[in-house]
Amino acid sequence: MKSFDVLIIGAGPGGYVAAEEAAQLGNSVAVIERNAVGGCCLNVGCIPSKAYLQYSRWLSAVQALNKNGISVAVNQIDFPSVVRRKNKIISTLQSGIHMTFKRNGIHYITGEAKHVEGKIFEVNGERYYGKHVLLATGGAPFIPDIPGLSDIDYLTTNTFFDMETLPNRLAIIGGGVIGVELAYAMKSFGTDVTIIEAAPDILLTVDPDARSIVKEKLQSMGIKIIVEASVQKVKKGIVLLSDEEIPFDRLLVATGRKQNLEIPMAMGLELDERKQFVKVNEYYETSMKNVYAVGDLIGGHTLAHAASAEGVKAVRAINGKKERPVSPYSIPRPLFIDPEVSEFGMSEEEARKKGYDVIVEKMPFSFNGRAICANETEGFVKIISETRYREILGAVIVGPDAADLIHQILAVREAEGTVDELANTVFAHPTVSELIQETAKRIMKHQ
Repeated sequence: MKSFDVLIIGAGPGGYVAAEEAAQLGNSVAVIERNAVGGCCLNVGCIPSKAYLQYSRWLSAVQALNKNGISVAVNQIDFPSVVRRKNKIISTLQSGIHMTFKRNGIHYITGEAKHVEGKIFEVNGERYYGKHVLLATGGAPFIPDIPGLSDIDYLTTNTFFDMETLPNRLAIIGGGVIGVELAYAMKSFGTDVTIIEAAPDILLTVDPDARSIVKEKLQSMGIKIIVEASVQKVKKGIVLLSDEEIPFDRLLVATGRKQNLEIPMAMGLELDERKQFVKVNEYYETSMKNVYAVGDLIGGHTLAHAASAEGVKAVRAINGKKERPVSPYSIPRPLFIDPEVSEFGMSEEEARKKGYDVIVEKMPFSFNGRAICANETEGFVKIISETRYREILGAVIVGPDAADLIHQILAVREAEGTVDELANTVFAHPTVSELIQETAKRIMKHQ
C-alpha cells in the first residue's frame, strides 16, 4: 500500500489546483482520476464551450464589419475543423496540468477509486492511503424523468462536444447558463435553435436587468425561447409540449448537474439536511477527521473557480494555515455570450433584506466613448452599495469583456476598499473601464 500526506480524489478544478498547492507546501501528494485530468470544466464544460463561443465572437465581428464599411464574406463553416481545434486546446491544457504535476512531484493515478476503509482507497488492484484525504469528485448531468427520453439518442452537457457535425435544428431542454451559452454558439454557426425552459423565464439566477438584455439578444438572433414549458413526451425528432411540437435533429438536455456522492456515501460521511451535499465545517473538513470535501460536493456556487479556491483553502487548513472560507459574495458569476454578463455579491433585493440602506447606480455602455467606437453599446455597469460606508455589496456588468472587467470592482472589494476608491482612481481615457468610475461617482453623490 502506498501512502501520501494528501490523497485527492478527483482531478477537476477543485482537485488539481489543490494538489499543486499541497505539493508547494511540502506534502507528498497523489491524485486519483477516473476520467481525464481537468475534470468537467476542461474537458466538457468551460473550455470547449469558450472555444466554440470564440467563433461566435469572430462571426459577430464579420457582421459588424459588413455593417460599417468593410465587406467580408464567410464562405463556409468547417465544423470538423472547429472540433479539431477544440480538441487541441483541451489536449494542450491537459498536458500543462500533467507537466505541473511532474514538476511538483505529484503522483497521478488513472482509474476508479473504490473506498476500502477509513482513508484507504483501491484503484486497479492497488491500495492507497492518505494521511489527509480531499474529495473533489464533482458532478454529472442531471437527467429529468421525461417520458420517451431513454428511448432516443440525446446529448448531455458531458456528450455535447462529441458531436462532429452541425445539426440543422437543435432543441435544448434547460434555459440556464450552460444551455444559453451553447444555444448562442450553435445559432452563430447557423443552426436553428429552440430553448425549452419549465421555469417562468430563462437564466433565473442572473440579474433581472441583465437577463432582459440577454433574452432580447437571443430572440433577435432568431433563437426561439419557450418558458413555462410542459414537456409531455420526447420521441425521435420531436419534443411534445402541452401546446406545440418542437422538431429537432439533435436534442440537448441541459437541466443542471447532480453531485457524485458515491464515495462520500461509501465512507459514511454526514450530508446536509436535504441529503444533497456533503456537510463540511468552515475549513472544508467533513464529519470524518482529516477528510475534506470541496466543489460540487458541498454546494454553493458550483463553478470551477469556486472549487479551486475551496481546494486551496482546504489544503492550507490541512497544513495548519487555517483561513476563513471562500465567501459566496466573492465569487464572480460569468455568462460568456455577446454581450457578456458577469456579477458578484448581493443583489439589491438581498442587500435590503440584510438591512442595508442600499444605493444602486447603473450606467449604460452607450455613454462610453470607447464602447461607441467599438460599436459595443449594449449593456451597463451596475454597482450595489450602501449609504453609511459606501461598501461595495455587489456589482453587475453587461457588455464587452464583462467577465474580465468585473474583477476591477471585485479586487477593490476584496482589498476592503469602497466605492470611494473606485471613484478616486485615475482611469485611462478612452477605456471601457471608465464606466466603472462613472458609476462609482454617481454613488458618491448620495450624501
